[in-house]
Amino acid sequence: MRRSYQYRKLERHTRKPAELLLVPMIDIFTVLVTFLLMTAVFSRTVILQLNLPAPQTEFKEPPPGLQLEVMVRKDQLMVADRNTGPLHAVPNTSSGYDYDALTEYLKFVKTKFPEKTEASILLEPDTAYDTLVQVMDHVRVFEAGQGANTVQAELFPDISIGDAPAPGAAPEGATAVAVAPAAPAAPAAAPAPGQPSGRGSKP
Repeated sequence: MRRSYQYRKLERHTRKPAELLLVPMIDIFTVLVTFLLMTAVFSRTVILQLNLPAPQTEFKEPPPGLQLEVMVRKDQLMVADRNTGPLHAVPNTSSGYDYDALTEYLKFVKTKFPEKTEASILLEPDTAYDTLVQVMDHVRVFEAGQGANTVQAELFPDISIGDAPAPGAAPEGATAVAVAPAAPAAPAAAPAPGQPSGRGSKP
């Protein structure tokens, strides 16, 4: 009995310390990192660069209280104010409507009225549906950036559609004043026979 106790005591002193097994722990961390990478949501910071019109480009300054209208004519796109009239004309190119030039002027207007979101698109009869869609797209938003960094920026997303007025018609807010021609002067009455004329007569 004593011998067995001494043997166990000797064995306790000569026993090697237990080793920490790192391989299972490394396996667990590998699986955990892989799971986190697969489920993580990566956020990407996109820098939006606005290509504003060049300073030498002469654009008509939109008036205060702007009521923006874009008229689709057969030969041009016309940007106007409902109260004061035309602001900027975009003539057609050899390939059709110049939507890029329209966007450039609308970006200029947006810099003057950053809080404004409303615009009206006025169409002439027989305007193609594809033209309407293209104009709406270029009035609502514009694209900025290149490649994978291309993003859409807002212009005037709240759009209403109507009929374009006849060319040369006065703006809705303008008041036309008609001037009547002056009436011809009535001829002077002839003096009665035997009565002296008032011109050159003496009392």
